[in-house]
Amino acid sequence: MVWTVEGAPLDNISWILYTDGASSREGLGAGLILTSPEGEEVTYALHFDFHTSNNEAEYEALLAGLRLAKKMGAKDVTTLTDSRLAANHVNGSFKVRDQRMGRYVKMVKQLIESFKQFTFRQIPRSENKRADALSKLASTCFDHLSKKVLVEVLRERSIDERQVNTLTTNGPTWMTPFREYLQRGVLPDDHSEARKIHIKAPSYALINGELYRKGFTAPWMKCVDRAKGGEMLQEAHTC
Repeated sequence: MVWTVEGAPLDNISWILYTDGASSREGLGAGLILTSPEGEEVTYALHFDFHTSNNEAEYEALLAGLRLAKKMGAKDVTTLTDSRLAANHVNGSFKVRDQRMGRYVKMVKQLIESFKQFTFRQIPRSENKRADALSKLASTCFDHLSKKVLVEVLRERSIDERQVNTLTTNGPTWMTPFREYLQRGVLPDDHSEARKIHIKAPSYALINGELYRKGFTAPWMKCVDRAKGGEMLQEAHTC
């Protein structure tokens, strides 16, 4: 594995991972954005159902992103974070004095070994605004994100042992009305919901049977339901 830390340029073969953690009076959360070399983007908001520090939140976001990249088969990963502490812990510039932080650093380095090439860069907060916004939203109220952003609630720290349950999808999902309209021109019976689907439908498309959404500044993004997204992250946590 080739591992670089600073200054490596972004290229078109690397998976790009942005991560950030945040805290608020209501709780703590993290945001991560993983983009494939083809431009397909996966966006996650993580809400922590346990007390933790800002630094631990940064590590939880980093670990979740690395596990997801590994699960998706990424071999070349560039990780971008605005956490100076995490960046310097992992590259060895800062000595790890806290035992819990040491466990996080160890887990990060173990995951890094999964990739053939890994680049880890600290970036200014101004360049990490999207992940920062996700983390702040996830640390407060994230119910309204569930139809656009993959959301997971983390019950325990990554460095703690825990039981992982399998998620299953039952019945219709948020994607069902869009599929029905795009495939058969059928709208929901509820007038208000029908109007929403009709207005939003031009932003979606069925490609080879899969639902995709066009972002404002991003290429087509593959849509998954909330249960599938949570299942992917839970599987990633067990890797």
